[in-house]
Amino acid sequence: MRGRARGLDALTMTPASTAEIPKIAGPELKLSELAPRALQSEIRAMTMECDRIGGVNLAQGVCDTEPPAQVVEGAIAAIRAGHNIYTRLDGILRLRQAIAAKMLWFNGIEVNPETEILVASGATGGLHAAAMALLNRGDEVILFEPFYGYHASTLKSMRMVPVVVPLAAPVASDADWTLDMDALRAALTPRTRALIINTPSNPCGKIFTRAELEALAEIAVEHNLFLFTDEIYEHFVYGEAEHLSPITLPGMRERTILISGFSKTFSVTGWRLGYVVADAKWLGALNYFHDLTYVCAPSAFQHGAAHGLEEMGPEFYTQLAADHQAKRERIVAALTDAGMKPYIPRGAYYILADASQLPGENAALKARWLLAKSGVAAVAGSAFFRAGRGEDLLRFCFAKKDADLDDACTRLRTL
Repeated sequence: MRGRARGLDALTMTPASTAEIPKIAGPELKLSELAPRALQSEIRAMTMECDRIGGVNLAQGVCDTEPPAQVVEGAIAAIRAGHNIYTRLDGILRLRQAIAAKMLWFNGIEVNPETEILVASGATGGLHAAAMALLNRGDEVILFEPFYGYHASTLKSMRMVPVVVPLAAPVASDADWTLDMDALRAALTPRTRALIINTPSNPCGKIFTRAELEALAEIAVEHNLFLFTDEIYEHFVYGEAEHLSPITLPGMRERTILISGFSKTFSVTGWRLGYVVADAKWLGALNYFHDLTYVCAPSAFQHGAAHGLEEMGPEFYTQLAADHQAKRERIVAALTDAGMKPYIPRGAYYILADASQLPGENAALKARWLLAKSGVAAVAGSAFFRAGRGEDLLRFCFAKKDADLDDACTRLRTL
């Protein structure tokens, strides 16, 4: 065997040991230019520390309420029926048809399930595929601050340039963040290619009004821009507020890329199941890049979501909003009692609160002090702003089981 081993060694020109490999001068091994220097987000860091001490996690938007039985049973039945292999790259027809039906009755627009819908691996997977299909290196994309970090990071990961435009902060705790059109126009350049809005938004719960969306549509048409809309929280709308999909506005059908999903609505954030609605001329390229990155969304889970859409009517979504509005009222009261003025969200299930009275030089230290003192995890507001901003804010998620939310509220009142 020794002779055979030496013979193979000689045949393949492989030295007997790495010590014999000649060293050739060259660049050192290192991370890519795109790789982040900090490998963990502030949200993940707070979640891990909260788990370590056994606290109540209001930091991460995991939405740990129970999924609807119809959705779970639909997925289980699909597994047992053998739906465990790849699907068509744009998703199963049953789900695309169910999404089209929902788009008609809820969003008010007719879409073709064969040519205008992509079932994606989460809304984040949908955004990733859309950016790859429609944007180029160096393109500028406008985000509105406070912004969702994944939007900015996704753009940066593909060497695109996020340009941040601040929303005007609320003048009172029950007022909303508002669009500053002067700031938006000042941010436009010849390299601007698209706008991204999240409505209702993470982290502040802002819902863009019809007047604001019409103003954005005017800008998009005037400058020939795409509008990417993250509408994942579309069913979490409170009081008199209304959700409007910009794709329904005049002149916006072709240029709007609507992104949504089921993670939040059905409390299945771990299923990674979203979708994109776009004009047929763009969808082929989106399908290609989603297939390249994810192949397809999980098969059985697609059946589960389809079953939920088919079986549950508008009353489910009305009750969903009512349940979360009640949760919102509880966290608002607890934060007020704790001396942290809340900015009451009109939608989504996050709330920003003024933490200026808490110890700590910045928001991250304030969040860690709060966790150590009360056992309640929040996220530093600075995670949603440019450097130097949001340092007196903390974000809390209230999409929690009632017992956990009540526990958190009790703990906050001990401050």
